[in-house]
Amino acid sequence: MKRDDDALETVADYQFGRGAGAALFDGEVVVQRTSSGRPQQILADGERILSYGTDGRFTLGAVGGRRLQAALEFPAYRVVVGDDSEPFVRDGKNVFAKFVREVDPAVRPGDEVLVEHYDGDLVAVGRAELSADAMLDFETGMAVKVRDGVPAE
Repeated sequence: MKRDDDALETVADYQFGRGAGAALFDGEVVVQRTSSGRPQQILADGERILSYGTDGRFTLGAVGGRRLQAALEFPAYRVVVGDDSEPFVRDGKNVFAKFVREVDPAVRPGDEVLVEHYDGDLVAVGRAELSADAMLDFETGMAVKVRDGVPAE
């Protein structure tokens, strides 16, 4: 199975950038598979790091978001929000464009992103609904569909 895990790391590097696979699959991870053998969930200590979709892309869990945040340099895959929306986003509410302060210019709709407070704390993980330019230009509309909020530590 090590070869399959290496392939999953390669997918993570392709999706998130060099070094992401090593960070996401660091330590003791468990790859749960479907009955046909396809990878489905990647867990560490019983918590979800990632899910592997049928489209061949990963979706982040909160644990995966923390790992990715530590591995990737700012602003890679990040959407930054301020005090006004931070508590709501931590509770799993979506990020709206008017509350986006900064965003990685390479973010495209459909990308998995890290939602950070401007002080650097991870607030949530989710899927970008708008391009980086649109997030900064629009006054209305959903910017990030939040999947997992990250409680304050």
